[in-house]
Amino acid sequence: MKFFNPDNRPFLSIFKEIKDPVPKAILALNLVLTIAYFSILAFFINVENITLFTLLIIAEAFHLWQTLSYLYTIIHKSPNRIFNKSFTPEVDVFITVVNEPLEIVKQTALAAKNMSYPNHNVYILNDGKVAGFEEWQKTEQLANEIGINCITRSKPGGAKAGNINNALSQTKAPLFVVFDADHIPKPNFLKKTIGYFYDRKVAFVQSPQFYKNHKENLITKTAWEQQELFFDPICQGKDGMDSTFMCGTNMVIRRTAILEAGGMCETNIAEDFLTSLFIHEKGWKSIYVPEILAEGLAPEDFMSYYKQQFRWARGSLEVIFKYNPLFRKGLNWKQKFQYLTSATYYLSGVIVWINILLPLIFLYTGQVAQTITTMQLAIVFVPYIFTTIYILNQSNNFKYTFNALTFSFGSFDLFTKALIDVISGKKTKFEVTSKTKQAGNYSHLVTTHFFIIFLSILGFIVAYTREGASANLVTNLSWSIVNITLFIPFIKAALPEKVKLEEQSTEIQIQSNTAEATVND
Repeated sequence: MKFFNPDNRPFLSIFKEIKDPVPKAILALNLVLTIAYFSILAFFINVENITLFTLLIIAEAFHLWQTLSYLYTIIHKSPNRIFNKSFTPEVDVFITVVNEPLEIVKQTALAAKNMSYPNHNVYILNDGKVAGFEEWQKTEQLANEIGINCITRSKPGGAKAGNINNALSQTKAPLFVVFDADHIPKPNFLKKTIGYFYDRKVAFVQSPQFYKNHKENLITKTAWEQQELFFDPICQGKDGMDSTFMCGTNMVIRRTAILEAGGMCETNIAEDFLTSLFIHEKGWKSIYVPEILAEGLAPEDFMSYYKQQFRWARGSLEVIFKYNPLFRKGLNWKQKFQYLTSATYYLSGVIVWINILLPLIFLYTGQVAQTITTMQLAIVFVPYIFTTIYILNQSNNFKYTFNALTFSFGSFDLFTKALIDVISGKKTKFEVTSKTKQAGNYSHLVTTHFFIIFLSILGFIVAYTREGASANLVTNLSWSIVNITLFIPFIKAALPEKVKLEEQSTEIQIQSNTAEATVND
């Protein structure tokens, strides 16, 4: 007998308040304004410099793609799903560990062990030995202390994906769960997800990543705000097109599905994204559950955030150039579209470079892409950008903040580096995001931003000397100021915290006084 959930949203939304959908009239208006804005720039404004105009149109075409793809994604809703709450097959729970703090691993392991489910086995997948950490045996001791299994790899390869594949070869349950070391599952995690596998075509079920430390500082707060947009309207829209992809943790997977796809992909540092593609092209289904069922940790320092974003960008961009969804025969066109949409997001690094360079080129040379007054530009641009921002916020309960936007914009340099690495074939090592805050001055990661600010200030002087306060100067200087404004929170996050420096200074002074007292004694 089949059991159906009558609600399109099987559980509570990722947010507590009820979300009203974006009115269709606003969606239609934004669609018209977006196309109108692009068309006016492309076909109705005089071209001054064909090279600069080409760059401008490339950038605007990308923005058009992003806006239209977002609109198309969020209009889809999750279909009715088969869910049998009495379906309780054996489940293996994998907690992937390298060298995370033992206290964090212990919390996750105990929570996994105590989940309300009649038939699950918990395994710590210990990669500390193959990663070369001296105290890897402490993870085995921890597993013994709390009465769960530990699988320690002896043969390296494949990073996290290899660790999971190794565990699959030593376990047998038809379903398995993956948790990162810091993602603590709630007691009802399995009860909320396993029932979907009553449908034998379901390959995996993904639930959101929630950062319980999101109020810690600017970086954790912004990282979560970026995740909110993805894990609420975007993931729910993807679910409506059977295009949900695995997100590394808080996911349940059918063993036969992943084995049919060749196991977890070990050749890409975004192994979850690419493995999902391979599973979908075999005809399997996926499900997204929009409820927080586990709580993890956001990166707490700029270096950890930077490395995480670079890993995601590097892995996703490789999908475009090596496994382009458009040419994967087993995917339907909606799935191809969604995989391409997600992967091409990281091409925004190049687009931001174009947005930065166009006003700078004018400041130093006086060359412009088109002849257009500030008022004319405002008339076509403001309605388009206003409705776009409104829809972005309305679809996400008005929680997409300025900081989330600036961090996406400010990441252009690392996205570009990831793209260069993909094109050049440079190997990139898989690095686990640190689960503890790392102290340091990371201003070297934003030297490009500082250089652009310097060039903008110097360029203003050059342009003003050349032609005074012309209309073109006002327009291009305004864009430069917008760019610099969007850099500021990103730069601020990279600099050492003032409070931390004061604490370090105090600590050094205390140590100095202690040492002096010891000498005097």
